[in-house]
Amino acid sequence: MQWLAFDSLVNARDVGGIPTVDGGRILPRRLIRSDNLQALTPDDIQRLRDLGVTDIVDLRSAFEVQAEGPGPLDHRAEFTIHRHSFFVEQVSVGAGAPGATGAAGDTGGIEASGANARDELPGDVLPWAGERPHTIQVEDGFASSYLSFLADRPESVLAALRAVAYADGAALVHCAAGKDRTGTTVALALMIAGADVDAVVEDYAASTERIDLILARLLARETYAENLSGRPASSHHTRPESMRAFLGYAEERFGGVEPMLGMIGWTPADTAQMRVKLRG
Repeated sequence: MQWLAFDSLVNARDVGGIPTVDGGRILPRRLIRSDNLQALTPDDIQRLRDLGVTDIVDLRSAFEVQAEGPGPLDHRAEFTIHRHSFFVEQVSVGAGAPGATGAAGDTGGIEASGANARDELPGDVLPWAGERPHTIQVEDGFASSYLSFLADRPESVLAALRAVAYADGAALVHCAAGKDRTGTTVALALMIAGADVDAVVEDYAASTERIDLILARLLARETYAENLSGRPASSHHTRPESMRAFLGYAEERFGGVEPMLGMIGWTPADTAQMRVKLRG
């Protein structure tokens, strides 16, 4: 894992170099993760080109995309943008605006054990929306959130992972902070590719190192300021135990990440392609 320097991004890193269980390594310039791309400078865009990025996987909700407005990569032919919200939402997107609406899909056997999915108010389709009811409840609240992505929006999770696996060049995955929705997607991709679980947890937890910078950046944006106001930085930390609880649920309930994803439509061909993408 390597931190990447950008003018506008504070939580960007290349997961290349992460060890695999068979003694190999994830290849560099295949999967990059970051916070949101709304303020990219011309130099930042050139940096993306230099890294070989061709595909952008944007996990923000339709509400976030609409509220933030067009980004600097919209309508640039050299980048393909894949937008897949992980939140249950019923948000009207204006004509010509990027993004999509969606409601909960088939959980494919990932069953709810807590509150049912519901239509969300605009404030609830932002990250960190307080006591959001989770479709799947485990002891760790963040792990509950990550598991609920799979139960509530399985089609989005699958599409995001396939966008990584089938990207022409490097795929960059981002949301707002680049730590929860992004962290879930990257962890799943790495596990499918056979990464060492301790290294996956370490990569997830690394976002805490940049949390003050992440929050300062988001608090400066009207879309997120009210939602974040008054919350301590510690409430946003990416704690190792959260990712271990998420991956532990997959192992204990389904026998691992791959069979868990198989319940919602992931295929052996998808796994083979992800391994080619991330390992060569």
